[in-house]
Amino acid sequence: MVTVVAIVVVALAFDYINGFHDAANSIATVVSTRVLTPKWAVIWAAFFNFIAFVVFPLHVAHTIGKGIIDPKIVDDAVLFGALGGAIAWNLITWFYGLPSSSSHALVGGLIGAGFCKGGSAVIQSGVAKTALFIVISPVLGMLLGASLMVAVAWLLRRKQPGRIDRWFRRLQFVSSALFSLGHGANDAQKTMGIIMAMLIAKGHLGENAALPLWVILSCQLAMGLGTLSGGWRIVKTMGMRLTKLKPIGGFCAETGAAGMLFLASALGVPVSTTHTITGGIVGVGWVNRPSGVRWRVAFRIVWAWLFTIQAAALIAAGLYTGLRALGMG
Repeated sequence: MVTVVAIVVVALAFDYINGFHDAANSIATVVSTRVLTPKWAVIWAAFFNFIAFVVFPLHVAHTIGKGIIDPKIVDDAVLFGALGGAIAWNLITWFYGLPSSSSHALVGGLIGAGFCKGGSAVIQSGVAKTALFIVISPVLGMLLGASLMVAVAWLLRRKQPGRIDRWFRRLQFVSSALFSLGHGANDAQKTMGIIMAMLIAKGHLGENAALPLWVILSCQLAMGLGTLSGGWRIVKTMGMRLTKLKPIGGFCAETGAAGMLFLASALGVPVSTTHTITGGIVGVGWVNRPSGVRWRVAFRIVWAWLFTIQAAALIAAGLYTGLRALGMG
């Protein structure tokens, strides 16, 4: 029971770090357009992060819990190694202000620790689906954001800029709420999946049993509290260095990215909210003025994306090996 509690605590710590690491995804646009102050932006986002479980089914939790590595090989060292690898990579990228993917850090941690336990434990179809969406989520986010920007600009082409600005300042409350719902649905469920895998492995939960309510509520709460803490280093990168946004652009970027997250959550795919909102911001910036996108910053972000799964996997593999050497299994 002590080990069970310890794994739950570390999993919730990851969830909390995920929240403050990815707070920028939910609030960067609404803060950079000055629709909300940072304090009220994180409160707004955290609330919708928390209530996401009411809106979305738990498909992503099942993918993480049973679709990346075989639950039958899961032991304490695998879980601690996977979570440790994901937490370490999140903290490294947060320190350097890089909006990397907490989702892919966790998937990488599971792959690294699972592969060390037994290469056949890694479920290739689940990994392939996740890897495919590394490309799909930012591209679709970019296309949706850009398409919305073009459509809105055409529909409102005869309206006064001042009036448009006032309208979209109000509408950004809606788009930010939608994106925060998608963020809470997709990301908090990943931690639920880790706890699910542990409960199945230890015989406390059947493979086809429903997740206990305490797991759902604690994961959503940890995510919300993390978002309240706000990862300000990454907010600056996402909302201010990538491109200059106005309320209309912030609305289109958030709404396009939210649409992508809703689709992924319905399909049970653990996608990166970071990739998705970055794609939305770049798409809007590109439509407005391609030279207005700071492509050097965008490529720096892409480099962090490319190395996330591998880096987290290597750290997790090292931690797993060390824990096994100490006799944990």
